[in-house]
Amino acid sequence: MTANELRLHGLTILVLEDEYILGDEARSVLLRAGAEVIGPFGTAEEALAAADQSPPDCALLDLDLGTGLDFGPARALRRRGVPLVFFTGYDLTVVPADLRRERFVEKPVFMAAIVEVVAEACGRSAGGPLSAPIGRRRAAAGQAGF
Repeated sequence: MTANELRLHGLTILVLEDEYILGDEARSVLLRAGAEVIGPFGTAEEALAAADQSPPDCALLDLDLGTGLDFGPARALRRRGVPLVFFTGYDLTVVPADLRRERFVEKPVFMAAIVEVVAEACGRSAGGPLSAPIGRRRAAAGQAGF
């Protein structure tokens, strides 16, 4: 295994994404990077119940689960001390001020960039070009590959 394949070894990542293909692809990428993955879940209720049973080290969250923007799951996980990575087709301007310090990945994105952003959220920066402060940066914005 390469160092990149072990980048997330020992971490548990919760995935909340209502689009099955995107959620499954994110799960696969995170697994290849060594993470244990909870989900993907298509509803906030399922994801939060799973987080209660097995607290994650980080969460990858879509902001629109088919019913419009919903920041409730993000706030609930943040109250539990879970670092967040927003994985969404919206831009940062829709994120309320109290959540703007969280990591943000705008779709479409190369899935490999998700590993970098999740690693950053969990304090595992490799120092590479994608390791610059990501809190307000869009990882691989405008690039397809999901």
